[in-house]
Amino acid sequence: MSKSLLLASASPRRTALLSQIGIHHTVNPVDIDESVKGQETPHEQVVRLAAEKASAAFAALTAQARETTVVLASDTLISLDGVSLGKPRDAEDSASMLRAMSNREHDVLTAISVKDDSQQQTQCIRTKVYFGTLTDEDIAAYWKTGEPADKAGSYAIQGIGGQFVKSIEGSASAVIGLPLYETRMLLKEFGVES
Repeated sequence: MSKSLLLASASPRRTALLSQIGIHHTVNPVDIDESVKGQETPHEQVVRLAAEKASAAFAALTAQARETTVVLASDTLISLDGVSLGKPRDAEDSASMLRAMSNREHDVLTAISVKDDSQQQTQCIRTKVYFGTLTDEDIAAYWKTGEPADKAGSYAIQGIGGQFVKSIEGSASAVIGLPLYETRMLLKEFGVES
């Protein structure tokens, strides 16, 4: 019996990436507490959040649906000097993040978690992103576009924010929100293919 895939995310970028590689899926986002717990590192936090999202989405399924459904969840955080940068609270928070990343590198951590009725596997993919120098004018103009308001680290590499990126080392799709190679390999292990 083939299994259907449920994406536990409201991100249109993750849906588009899965569709791009021909993986049919349905979407059902979950709402969990995404605050840092204790002294978590960014790596520990992003792995925990992806796993908790997958578990919450799987738990919400009916008993019958659990037999035929594989759940995929993902979470992305920016790690700068070992500190997590999530979505900005406001324009000032966004500007502070972007100034801190100006003319230097940061890590984008994207965790994926896949769960079915017999197992759960979670992986974290790290990509180094190098920013050019950002002026206060660049930052203010970028905020006015509306793009950074709901993005981890206050930028979108696939959008207007891509103009600030000098180079990346690692998975470009992971920076957008879903590492395609690793996701495809992990879903294959769970019997989900395009």
